[in-house]
Amino acid sequence: MSEGMIDKKIEITAPITDEAIARLRAGDSVLITGVIFTARDAAHKLMVEMIERGEKPPFDFAGQIVYYAGPSPAKPGAVIGSVGPTTSGRMDAYSPMLIRLGLKAMIGKGLRDENVKRAIVECGGVYFAALGGAAALIAGSVTAAEVIAFPELGPEAIRRLEVARFPAVVAIDSLGNDVYDRRGAAL
Repeated sequence: MSEGMIDKKIEITAPITDEAIARLRAGDSVLITGVIFTARDAAHKLMVEMIERGEKPPFDFAGQIVYYAGPSPAKPGAVIGSVGPTTSGRMDAYSPMLIRLGLKAMIGKGLRDENVKRAIVECGGVYFAALGGAAALIAGSVTAAEVIAFPELGPEAIRRLEVARFPAVVAIDSLGNDVYDRRGAAL
Protein backbone atom coordinates (compact mmCIF):
# COMPACT_ATOMS: atom_id res chain seq x y z
CA MET A 1 0.00 0.00 0.00
CA SER A 2 1.03 3.59 -0.48
CA GLU A 3 2.41 5.44 2.50
CA GLY A 4 -0.45 6.84 4.55
CA MET A 5 -2.95 4.39 3.04
CA ILE A 6 -2.67 1.67 5.69
CA ASP A 7 -6.06 0.02 6.20
CA LYS A 8 -7.77 2.63 4.02
CA LYS A 9 -9.58 1.24 1.01
CA ILE A 10 -10.59 3.54 -1.81
CA GLU A 11 -14.11 2.89 -3.06
CA ILE A 12 -14.47 3.12 -6.84
CA THR A 13 -17.34 2.54 -9.23
CA ALA A 14 -17.20 0.59 -12.48
CA PRO A 15 -17.29 1.65 -15.23
CA ILE A 16 -14.39 3.79 -14.03
CA THR A 17 -13.87 7.46 -14.83
CA ASP A 18 -10.69 9.25 -15.83
CA GLU A 19 -10.99 11.32 -12.64
CA ALA A 20 -11.08 8.21 -10.45
CA ILE A 21 -8.08 6.74 -12.28
CA ALA A 22 -6.06 9.95 -11.90
CA ARG A 23 -6.42 9.78 -8.10
CA LEU A 24 -5.16 6.19 -7.81
CA ARG A 25 -1.53 5.40 -7.02
CA ALA A 26 0.38 2.14 -7.17
CA GLY A 27 -0.09 0.31 -3.89
CA ASP A 28 -3.53 1.75 -3.10
CA SER A 29 -6.14 -0.76 -1.92
CA VAL A 30 -9.47 -0.42 -3.68
CA LEU A 31 -12.98 -1.82 -3.44
CA ILE A 32 -14.74 -1.92 -6.80
CA THR A 33 -18.53 -1.77 -7.10
CA GLY A 34 -20.43 -1.88 -10.38
CA VAL A 35 -20.12 -3.78 -13.65
CA ILE A 36 -16.93 -5.51 -14.79
CA PHE A 37 -16.30 -8.12 -17.48
CA THR A 38 -14.33 -11.38 -17.36
CA ALA A 39 -12.12 -12.34 -20.28
CA ARG A 40 -9.03 -14.52 -20.56
CA ASP A 41 -6.59 -15.14 -23.40
CA ALA A 42 -8.92 -17.13 -25.68
CA ALA A 43 -11.60 -14.42 -25.47
CA HIS A 44 -9.01 -11.67 -25.97
CA LYS A 45 -7.78 -13.39 -29.13
CA LEU A 46 -11.33 -13.65 -30.48
CA MET A 47 -12.12 -10.01 -29.64
CA VAL A 48 -8.97 -8.75 -31.38
CA GLU A 49 -9.79 -10.88 -34.45
CA MET A 50 -13.31 -9.40 -34.51
CA ILE A 51 -11.92 -5.86 -34.33
CA GLU A 52 -9.39 -6.57 -37.08
CA ARG A 53 -12.28 -7.80 -39.30
CA GLY A 54 -14.14 -4.54 -38.61
CA GLU A 55 -16.75 -6.16 -36.37
CA LYS A 56 -17.99 -4.74 -33.09
CA PRO A 57 -16.62 -6.44 -29.97
CA PRO A 58 -19.09 -8.05 -27.51
CA PHE A 59 -19.12 -4.92 -25.32
CA ASP A 60 -18.06 -1.29 -25.60
CA PHE A 61 -14.64 -0.91 -23.97
CA ALA A 62 -15.13 2.76 -23.01
CA GLY A 63 -14.44 3.11 -19.28
CA GLN A 64 -14.68 -0.62 -18.67
CA ILE A 65 -12.75 -2.95 -16.40
CA VAL A 66 -11.80 -6.46 -17.57
CA TYR A 67 -11.06 -9.12 -14.97
CA TYR A 68 -8.74 -11.88 -16.16
CA ALA A 69 -10.67 -14.80 -14.71
CA GLY A 70 -12.42 -17.99 -15.73
CA PRO A 71 -14.88 -18.82 -12.98
CA SER A 72 -15.68 -22.33 -11.92
CA PRO A 73 -19.31 -23.47 -12.12
CA ALA A 74 -21.65 -22.05 -9.49
CA LYS A 75 -22.86 -24.35 -6.75
CA PRO A 76 -26.64 -24.55 -6.30
CA GLY A 77 -27.93 -21.20 -5.04
CA ALA A 78 -24.66 -19.37 -5.76
CA VAL A 79 -24.21 -16.61 -8.32
CA ILE A 80 -20.81 -17.85 -9.44
CA GLY A 81 -18.17 -20.39 -8.50
CA SER A 82 -14.65 -19.54 -7.43
CA VAL A 83 -13.40 -16.67 -9.56
CA GLY A 84 -9.71 -16.01 -8.97
CA PRO A 85 -7.36 -14.01 -11.16
CA THR A 86 -5.26 -15.58 -13.87
CA THR A 87 -1.78 -14.53 -14.99
CA SER A 88 -2.12 -11.20 -16.79
CA GLY A 89 0.92 -11.64 -19.00
CA ARG A 90 -1.10 -14.03 -21.18
CA MET A 91 -3.19 -11.02 -22.31
CA ASP A 92 -0.22 -8.70 -22.97
CA ALA A 93 -0.25 -9.28 -26.74
CA TYR A 94 -3.87 -8.09 -26.94
CA SER A 95 -4.16 -5.49 -24.18
CA PRO A 96 -2.57 -2.41 -25.84
CA MET A 97 -5.12 -2.50 -28.68
CA LEU A 98 -8.05 -2.79 -26.26
CA ILE A 99 -6.67 -0.02 -24.04
CA ARG A 100 -6.36 2.25 -27.06
CA LEU A 101 -10.01 1.44 -27.90
CA GLY A 102 -11.14 2.70 -24.48
CA LEU A 103 -10.54 -0.12 -21.99
CA LYS A 104 -9.59 1.71 -18.80
CA ALA A 105 -8.67 -0.98 -16.32
CA MET A 106 -7.66 -4.59 -16.02
CA ILE A 107 -7.61 -6.92 -13.01
CA GLY A 108 -5.31 -9.91 -12.84
CA LYS A 109 -2.11 -11.06 -11.22
CA GLY A 110 1.52 -10.71 -12.10
CA LEU A 111 3.75 -8.50 -14.18
CA ARG A 112 2.77 -6.65 -17.37
CA ASP A 113 5.11 -6.00 -20.30
CA GLU A 114 6.39 -2.59 -21.36
CA ASN A 115 3.88 -2.27 -24.22
CA VAL A 116 0.98 -2.64 -21.78
CA LYS A 117 2.54 -0.18 -19.32
CA ARG A 118 3.08 2.34 -22.13
CA ALA A 119 -0.56 2.02 -23.28
CA ILE A 120 -1.77 2.46 -19.68
CA VAL A 121 0.19 5.71 -19.34
CA GLU A 122 -0.66 7.03 -22.83
CA CYS A 123 -4.38 6.35 -22.44
CA GLY A 124 -4.85 7.05 -18.73
CA GLY A 125 -5.57 3.55 -17.53
CA VAL A 126 -4.84 1.41 -14.50
CA TYR A 127 -3.94 -2.20 -13.76
CA PHE A 128 -5.25 -3.80 -10.58
CA ALA A 129 -3.91 -6.93 -8.92
CA ALA A 130 -6.32 -9.33 -7.27
CA LEU A 131 -5.05 -11.77 -4.70
CA GLY A 132 -4.28 -15.17 -6.15
CA GLY A 133 -5.54 -18.03 -3.99
CA ALA A 134 -8.55 -16.01 -2.83
CA ALA A 135 -10.96 -17.16 -5.55
CA ALA A 136 -13.71 -18.27 -3.15
CA LEU A 137 -13.46 -15.00 -1.21
CA ILE A 138 -13.61 -12.92 -4.40
CA ALA A 139 -16.70 -14.85 -5.54
CA GLY A 140 -18.48 -13.33 -2.53
CA SER A 141 -18.12 -9.90 -4.18
CA VAL A 142 -20.06 -11.02 -7.27
CA THR A 143 -23.77 -10.24 -7.03
CA ALA A 144 -24.75 -11.20 -10.61
CA ALA A 145 -23.12 -12.99 -13.53
CA GLU A 146 -24.18 -13.46 -17.14
CA VAL A 147 -22.34 -14.94 -20.14
CA ILE A 148 -22.44 -12.29 -22.89
CA ALA A 149 -20.10 -13.74 -25.53
CA PHE A 150 -18.27 -16.87 -26.64
CA PRO A 151 -20.22 -19.43 -24.55
CA GLU A 152 -18.34 -22.16 -26.41
CA LEU A 153 -15.25 -21.16 -24.39
CA GLY A 154 -16.85 -22.46 -21.18
CA PRO A 155 -15.13 -20.87 -18.17
CA GLU A 156 -13.28 -18.52 -20.56
CA ALA A 157 -16.50 -17.08 -22.01
CA ILE A 158 -16.93 -13.36 -21.53
CA ARG A 159 -19.13 -12.65 -18.54
CA ARG A 160 -20.73 -9.46 -17.34
CA LEU A 161 -20.38 -9.38 -13.57
CA GLU A 162 -22.01 -7.09 -11.09
CA VAL A 163 -19.68 -6.72 -8.13
CA ALA A 164 -19.91 -5.11 -4.71
CA ARG A 165 -16.72 -4.13 -2.89
CA PHE A 166 -14.48 -6.33 -5.03
CA PRO A 167 -11.01 -6.09 -3.38
CA ALA A 168 -7.91 -5.24 -5.44
CA VAL A 169 -4.62 -3.33 -5.28
CA VAL A 170 -3.43 -0.76 -7.80
CA ALA A 171 -0.45 -2.52 -9.39
CA ILE A 172 0.26 0.01 -12.19
CA ASP A 173 -1.14 3.52 -11.97
CA SER A 174 -1.80 6.01 -14.77
CA LEU A 175 1.65 7.56 -14.23
CA GLY A 176 3.38 4.22 -14.84
CA ASN A 177 4.31 3.52 -11.21
CA ASP A 178 4.44 -0.26 -10.80
CA VAL A 179 4.35 -2.11 -7.49
CA TYR A 180 6.19 -5.00 -9.09
CA ASP A 181 9.14 -2.72 -9.82
CA ARG A 182 9.34 -1.90 -6.11
CA ARG A 183 8.55 -5.26 -4.54
CA GLY A 184 9.30 -7.94 -7.08
CA ALA A 185 6.56 -10.36 -8.11
CA ALA A 186 4.96 -10.48 -4.64
CA LEU A 187 1.33 -9.77 -5.65
